[in-house]
Amino acid sequence: MNGFMFPSFLDILTTKGECHLVNEDTINLLHECNAGVKMGIASIDEVIGKVKNPRFQSVLGKCKEVHSNFDEEVKQLLAQNGEEGREPTAMAKGMSKIMTNLKTAVEPGDETIADIITDGCNMGVKTLQQHLNEYKAADAQAKSITERLIQSEKKLAEEISVYL
Repeated sequence: MNGFMFPSFLDILTTKGECHLVNEDTINLLHECNAGVKMGIASIDEVIGKVKNPRFQSVLGKCKEVHSNFDEEVKQLLAQNGEEGREPTAMAKGMSKIMTNLKTAVEPGDETIADIITDGCNMGVKTLQQHLNEYKAADAQAKSITERLIQSEKKLAEEISVYL
């Protein structure tokens, strides 16, 4: 034994014959991004068919495409490190679906949908920022993805504010 030890927050993974130094915070942050992106896609899927305004529908469709691209990017980085994506919790998805269906049944219309999506964007921004602060040791690539995702959520909330 040569006395050399890795810090406890680092693991070495071998993927396709390559050695990667993996930071636990990086993996955790990517998992949170992955779950958040999937939650966003599920939320858009839940409401897009109820939207009346074609431009609003288009904005949501483009946002879903952007989220799908984030999903692929995050899954690829996780896979490179021997990890799989993470789904949002069943409780979060279930509660979101129930609240969306309840709100749109009581008060149908684009204003209600814009309100629901804006709340989701704000929750996403808040949650992702908390995880960015929590996982300070995450690598620059994971932080960059998180920051871009936060900006995407802010942009969507701004774009759909005209429908509130």
